Amino acid sequence: MLSRVANSIYWLNRYIERAENYARFVSVNFNLALDLPPTLSEQWEPLLIATADNDIFEKYYDSATPDNVIQYMTFDVRNPNSILSSLQFARENARTIRESISKEMWEHVNQFYWKVKEASNKSSYWEMNKFQDFFDEVKMDCQLFFGIVDSTITRNEGWHFGRMGRMLERADKTTRFLDVKYFILLPNAKAVGSPLDLLLWSAVLKSVSAYNMFRQEYPIIKPSNITEYLLLNKYFPRSVLYCMRYAESSLYEISGNKINAGFSNEAEKQMGKLKSMIEFTDISDVFSIGLHKFLDDFQTKNNDVADALYQTYFGLKPVLQSQSQSQ
Repeated sequence: MLSRVANSIYWLNRYIERAENYARFVSVNFNLALDLPPTLSEQWEPLLIATADNDIFEKYYDSATPDNVIQYMTFDVRNPNSILSSLQFARENARTIRESISKEMWEHVNQFYWKVKEASNKSSYWEMNKFQDFFDEVKMDCQLFFGIVDSTITRNEGWHFGRMGRMLERADKTTRFLDVKYFILLPNAKAVGSPLDLLLWSAVLKSVSAYNMFRQEYPIIKPSNITEYLLLNKYFPRSVLYCMRYAESSLYEISGNKINAGFSNEAEKQMGKLKSMIEFTDISDVFSIGLHKFLDDFQTKNNDVADALYQTYFGLKPVLQSQSQSQ
């Protein structure tokens, strides 16, 4: 497969996954605001800090009000990670490789982008409940896209590049959902263990659609149980360990190497190190290190994996044929 095509398929999937997760970020904060005690103001700045979008935000906005944060994370094209920007990048990647993806994939991405683009022109007149409905639609459209991918694409290299992008993006954002909770409580250590603390932990579960599945396994909502479930569960599809296992599986399917034979390139090496970091730890290790530090370390190493993938597969330069010596 051409490195250009592989790169576009990889990023097409990453950007759609990113759009879904940004919808989740904002949507869960809406729901949390309804449950917060009246003495506590709404918390929107932690979303920007946890997603590392705060630096660019501060260039264009004076304060992290609900309206400003929602606009910035949803429709502001100056934010390269906003929902609209992500869908714009996804559409452009899909457009350049239309011959390599299914007709249904292209049509859905194209329609999805224009729907959100049209919504951006009308959003200034929306009430808050309209925004909530909109974020639900974004999540459903993203999930529909991945359903279309899984039902219309041959399980070849392209499909594996796409799944790998989706899993790496999802793992990164799951750690950032956990980090949002950390930044909300950061100014007030006394809140740890309080009813507010448990409310925020429940919001973390709901942000990744894990609440119902979690309650089937754990009778009590405890920070250690929630963190263990979202980081180390082998079967929940948004847990970090689940994502890393399937990302690594796709990486070895692409290279044709066997996982038990060891790595054969830098991408496999970095991926294996990161998966082992998650797989061979337990929740006591995480809290011993410090949850925020552990998550920050994972995010850095996850970026290292993405860089190694680029160098191994996407940044390949054409090999110039030597000139013939015969005249």
